[in-house]
Amino acid sequence: MAFDINHIRDQFPILQRQVHGKPLVYFDNGATTQKPLAVIERVNQYYANENSNIHRGVHYLSDYSTNEYENARKVVQSFINAKHEEEVIFTKGTTDAINTVAYSFGETYINEGDEIIISYLEHHSNIVPWQMLCERKGAILKVIPINTNGQLELDVYESYLSEKTKLVAVNHISNALGTINDIERIIESAHRFNAKVLIDGAQSIQHFKVDVQSLDADFFVFSAHKLYGPTGVGVLYGKKEILDALPPYQGGGDMIKTVSFEKTIYNDLPHKFEAGTPNIVGGIALGTAINFVESVGLESINTYESELLAYADECLGQIKGLKILGPDASNRSAVISMVIEGVHPFDIGTLLDSKGIAVRTGHHCAQPIMDFYKIPGSLRASIAMYNTKDEVEHLAEAIQRAVHILK
Repeated sequence: MAFDINHIRDQFPILQRQVHGKPLVYFDNGATTQKPLAVIERVNQYYANENSNIHRGVHYLSDYSTNEYENARKVVQSFINAKHEEEVIFTKGTTDAINTVAYSFGETYINEGDEIIISYLEHHSNIVPWQMLCERKGAILKVIPINTNGQLELDVYESYLSEKTKLVAVNHISNALGTINDIERIIESAHRFNAKVLIDGAQSIQHFKVDVQSLDADFFVFSAHKLYGPTGVGVLYGKKEILDALPPYQGGGDMIKTVSFEKTIYNDLPHKFEAGTPNIVGGIALGTAINFVESVGLESINTYESELLAYADECLGQIKGLKILGPDASNRSAVISMVIEGVHPFDIGTLLDSKGIAVRTGHHCAQPIMDFYKIPGSLRASIAMYNTKDEVEHLAEAIQRAVHILK
C-alpha cells in the first residue's frame, strides 16, 4: 500500500461517522488509535469461525487458534527485531507489562537501599509500580528532572547512576508533551553500571521503527490499542537470559509444566509469564494491525506525521495567547500539548467536541509534568497516519473561535 491518505482513511470505518452532526475529527490518538477494517474483520472472523481455547486442546479449532496466536507472536518478534520468539510476552497492555517487571524483577533483584531511576516525563503507569516496589523493598526512587522545554536533563541523570542503580525505567516518547527521549544514551549510560533498562514504548511503536536489539533495551513494553490494534492486549519484550532468571508474575494455567501439592515446576518462556486464558483474539488481531502498519510503511508514516506536526505547530502558533509545551517539532512526535492564557483546557475541549473534534484535556496521567509547568492540565491533540492538513486547519479555526467565545 502506497501512502495515499484518502485510501488510508477509507480503511477506518469510524472516520466516516458524524459527532453532534459534524464530521468526526479524531485527534485523541495518544489515548487510543482507531482500528482499520482489517483488524475489525479479523476479530469478527475469529469469533464467528475459529473461537477456541489455545495450547491445551487436540481438536481442530484449538490447534488452529493456537497456530494463529503463536504466528502473531512471530509477527511481533519480526516487527521489533527480537532475537528470540520467546522474548515476546503477551500481556494485557503497557501497564500490565510494567507491573510484571516491577514484581518479577523487583522481587528478585531489588533490596533495601537499592536505587531505581525514572523521569519527570513518565505516565503514571511508569511511576506508581516503581513507587510501590520501593515501598515494599525499602529501595530509593530517583527522578530525572526536565528543563522548561520538556526535555530530560541527561547530565543530571548520569550523575545519579552508581553501583546502587538496579533499574532505569523511562518512556521513549512522552505521552503528555511528545518529547522524544535519547534512549540510546540512557541505555548505554545505565549499562556502564550494570543496571537494567525498561523502555515504555507505548507512544513510539506506532510512529517509527523500533529495533530492540539495536537499542540494547533489557525490557521494552507497548500496547496494541495504540498501534491500531484491539484493547486489552500488549507486549513485554525482555532479553531471554533475563526473563529466564525471573519468577512468574502470576500463577495459574499455562504457566506450569507440572503441578503437585508439594511443588510446581514452571513452564518455559514465553508461557511462564502468560498465566490463564489470554486475550486470544487480541493477540491475533495485534498481528493483523502490525501487518497493516507495515503495508503502509513506518518510514512513510513517520515522514507524513512529522510534516503534519510541523504544519500544526505553524497553524496553532498563530493563535494569540496559545503556547505549545515541550520541544519544537524536530524533537517531538505526534503530540501538540497546548495551554491558552486565561482559558481552561476543559472548556475549550468541550467546545471542540460540539464541533465533532476529539481532543484530550487534563493531566494525561502525567501529573508531575503539569505540576512542573504549574498548570492544571493541557489541551492535547495527538496525530495519527489518517489525520490531514484540512483537519489541522479545522482544529486551529475551532480553537480560535473557542478562545473568542471564552475570553
